[in-house]
Amino acid sequence: MIFRLFRKDNRRIAIAALYERIATASRAPGLYAGLGLPDTIEGRFESLSLHMVLALRSLRGKPQPAEEVARDLTDAFFRDMDASLREMGVGDTVVPKRMKKVASSFFGRAHAYDAPLDAADQGALAEALGRNAYGTEAPAAALARYALAADQGLRIIAIETLLDTGPVFPRPEAFAEEGSHDT
Repeated sequence: MIFRLFRKDNRRIAIAALYERIATASRAPGLYAGLGLPDTIEGRFESLSLHMVLALRSLRGKPQPAEEVARDLTDAFFRDMDASLREMGVGDTVVPKRMKKVASSFFGRAHAYDAPLDAADQGALAEALGRNAYGTEAPAAALARYALAADQGLRIIAIETLLDTGPVFPRPEAFAEEGSHDT
């Protein structure tokens, strides 16, 4: 029984490290300066959501413990969102309502990005990202190219590597268009 507790603790540590790597990637300055994501609370949520969607997609079809890792990683994301709301001063009675909105937004984005990522459809993904990440009808072509490259790269990473070293996201600056942020 004691060994089981240590294993759970090791898993918790691994999930926390994995989530931190994803969150750090979502804050890469190139996403904001190069790809034009708004450097606002909403823009940071959009970036973190996109990176979480990409990381969770990379776990699909991988051997165990991939399913458990995906569940634990999703839990870590929502715990972070809950803590962030509380840090911003949202009252205890309002947090559950806000968390429902956060969950709805996150899962809506995951659904909106899934089919275009599956089909490697840059145009459809650019439209979805434009609406969600930039709040505009203008397609986010550079961000879509970045997301497609990240998705393709993450698919080939073994679960062991993902847990040991974390996901490797491309450099956002490599996808920026000269003089344009697609917004």
